[in-house]
Amino acid sequence: MGLDSEAELPPKLSKIRYNSPLIQVILIGLVCFCCPGMFNALSGMGGGGQVDHTAANNANTALYTTFAVFGILGGGIYNILGPKLTLLIGCSTYVLYAGSFINYNHHHSQTFVVVSGALLGIGAGLLWAGQGAIMTSYPTTKRKGTYISIFWSIFNMGGVIGGLIPFVLNYNRGEATSVNDGTYIGFMCFMGFGAILSLGVLPPSKVIRDDGSVCTHIKYSNVATEAIEIVKLFLNWKMLLIVPAAWGSNFFYTYQFNDVNGELFNLRTRGFNNVFYWGAQMLGSIGIGYLMDFSFQSRRKRGLLGIMIVGLLGTAIWGGGLANQLRYSRNHIPDKLDFKDSGTAYAGPFLLYFSYGLLDAMFQSMVYWVIGALADDSETLSRYSGFYKGVQSAGAAVAWQIDVHSVSYMNQLIINWVLTTASYPLLILLIHLGVKDESTYE
Repeated sequence: MGLDSEAELPPKLSKIRYNSPLIQVILIGLVCFCCPGMFNALSGMGGGGQVDHTAANNANTALYTTFAVFGILGGGIYNILGPKLTLLIGCSTYVLYAGSFINYNHHHSQTFVVVSGALLGIGAGLLWAGQGAIMTSYPTTKRKGTYISIFWSIFNMGGVIGGLIPFVLNYNRGEATSVNDGTYIGFMCFMGFGAILSLGVLPPSKVIRDDGSVCTHIKYSNVATEAIEIVKLFLNWKMLLIVPAAWGSNFFYTYQFNDVNGELFNLRTRGFNNVFYWGAQMLGSIGIGYLMDFSFQSRRKRGLLGIMIVGLLGTAIWGGGLANQLRYSRNHIPDKLDFKDSGTAYAGPFLLYFSYGLLDAMFQSMVYWVIGALADDSETLSRYSGFYKGVQSAGAAVAWQIDVHSVSYMNQLIINWVLTTASYPLLILLIHLGVKDESTYE
C-alpha cells in the first residue's frame, strides 16, 4: 500500500533540464539580451548615437506606431505561429534597424532609418508578445516574480554590454558627436546571434515544470478566434485598469535618453552611463521580484506591498529629477559633463540617471507580475502581454514626437511623473478585484 502511494507521487524533476521553465526563461532572456537589450543600449546613447536626434526620433515614432498595432496583434499571432517562428521574425528586424544607422552615417538620409524603424515595430510586437507569454505562463504561480527578475536581469545585461560597445569604441574620441560604424556592426552581430538563439525556444506544451506538470496543453489557434479575442481585450476591465501603467512605462525613455543622458553628457560618458543605467535595472528587477514572491503568503498582500514600494521610490526619484531639471532647459544647455574630467559636477546627474534605470525595472517588473497574476495559461497571457506592449508602444510613439516638437524638458518631466503616479491606485484596485490568492482561474 505504501509503495503504491509513493508510486502515485509525481517525480521530482531537476531544474537544470532543457525543457524546464527555468532554462526556457533563461533562453528567452538571452534572446532579449541580444536583440532588445542591444537596441536599448543604442537608444540610450541619445538619438541612436547621432548628433542630430531628428532621424532617430522619427524612426522611433514609426517604430512605436507599428509596435502599438503589432503588440496588440502579437499575442494572437504567437498563438497561431508558436514561439520559434514568432520570435525569429521579430529578432531579424533588429539587425536591419542597427544596420540602417551605418547607411545614415554615410548618406544622412532618414528614409532607410525610418522604414527600418517601422519594420522593427512589427518585429518587436511579435517578440515581446512571445516573451510575455513565456515569462508569465511557464513558471508556477509562486515563482513568477523570481522568473521575471531572472529574465529582466539577463535582458538588461544586454544593455550593460551594449553600453560598453560605444564606450570602448569611442573612448578616445572625446570630441566626437556621432558613433562610428564599428559600434553599429557590434550591435548587429549580437542581434544576429539572438535571432539564431530564438530557434531553441520550446512551445509551452513541451515545457515540464519541476512538479511534473505540463506548462499548458495549448492547441494552436486560428485567425478568426484570435481576432475576436483581441477585440475583447478592449472591453476587458482588467486591461483597461492597466492602460495608464502601460502608456507611461516607456513614455519616459525619450526624456531620460535624449533630454538627460543625451543633453548633459558627452558621447563616451553616455555609453559609460548606460552600463550603470541597465545595471541598475538588474538590481531593481531582482529586488522587486524577490519582494513580490516571498514577502507574504498571500499573493494579494505581496502585490499591494510591491506597488506601494515602487510608488514611494518613484516619487522620490522623480522629485530628484525635478531638482536636476531646474538647472537647465532647451534654451540653456550646460557644458557637457565627462565622467573623468567633470569631477563632483558629474556625480549628481549620474546618480539620477542610475536611479531612473532602477525605477524602470521595478515599475515594469511590478506590472508584469500583476499581469501574470491575472491568469495562468499561455494563450490568455500572450494576449494580455501583447495588449500591454501595444499600449506601451502607443505611448512611446507619442513621447518621441513630443520631443521632436521641442516640448520643454520640464513639461516632459511633469507628464512622466503624473503618468506613473496615476497608475498606482488603479493597479491597487486591480489587485483587489482581479487577483486571487489561489492559482485557479475560470
